[in-house]
Amino acid sequence: MRIASRPSPYHLYRRSRTPAWLALSWRALLAVALIGVALAVHWFDRDGLRQSSGAPVTFADILYFTMITVTTVGYGDIVPVTQQARLFDTFLVTPIRLFVWLIFLGTAYDFLLKRVWERWRMSVIQKQLRNHVVIAGFGNSGSEAASELIRRGAHPDTIVVIDENAGALRNAEALGVAVMEGNATRDAALKAVRLGAARALIVAAGRDDTSILIALTARRIAPTLPISVVIRSQDNEAIARQAGANTVINPASFAGLMLAGSTQGEHLADYMADLAAADGRVALRERSVTDAEVGKALRDIATGLGHRIYRGDSVIGFWEAEAARLQPGDVILEVVAVNGRNDEGDA
Repeated sequence: MRIASRPSPYHLYRRSRTPAWLALSWRALLAVALIGVALAVHWFDRDGLRQSSGAPVTFADILYFTMITVTTVGYGDIVPVTQQARLFDTFLVTPIRLFVWLIFLGTAYDFLLKRVWERWRMSVIQKQLRNHVVIAGFGNSGSEAASELIRRGAHPDTIVVIDENAGALRNAEALGVAVMEGNATRDAALKAVRLGAARALIVAAGRDDTSILIALTARRIAPTLPISVVIRSQDNEAIARQAGANTVINPASFAGLMLAGSTQGEHLADYMADLAAADGRVALRERSVTDAEVGKALRDIATGLGHRIYRGDSVIGFWEAEAARLQPGDVILEVVAVNGRNDEGDA
């Protein structure tokens, strides 16, 4: 028996550039102002109006006539009888009527039709996600990772944030990225952001056990996906790698390295920060060796300063004998100039 699939409870959304309350307020004020202009014109030219009953035209009659004229074509119980009143109605009140209707229709579109359209559009984007970065958890580490990705040139549209905290999602929306409320430890949530088609996954859940479970779930869904995980306890680093993390980052350990390095020279920590930051003078870049470089020494590459070679499971430093000859399949770690100093090294 075939079982019908249930609609996914997970949906992407992005922050609107204009708050809904502000857009609605501006439109309401504009509509009131236009109606006020029509009311003033009718009041000052009230002598040109006549009631079918013959009774004098009062302010209440003017208010009624203005609202009926602006929203409809009128009922005929009050009519302009002078040439001036008819010209006012033709060249001033009629355009106001059209503008007010456009405001009403535009508001209906923005707050009803547009929301349906936006939901449909985001569902299409969700189905077509390719080569994006998924960030699971938007605390301090996750938000810094998203900001750094944008500083490095990633478009916010290529970043998707998953979190269960509404406040965290609001902070993510402020960056312009796509967000989804959900539990990243669940298969359905990770599949909803098309993890299998993603370029990378950053896990910063704030708890080691949760981060490890996310990595484990993600690795089962996307066996070859690069996964970077933030781990707080050094004891859990090996577990995170066993769960499928390619890169494990311990903020406390990294800070300790920076602090210890600073005791060996005042410029060491500064240079390490320069390498890591998007706005630094130099940057670390990882790339595959090119056909033209095969057979050359690591020190002879022209794109930057070669530091390491990753050859299979081996890590080769620039000072080792194996670095004298690059081989097909090698992965090079090099330091390149940024900010236009090296066109090939800009990333």
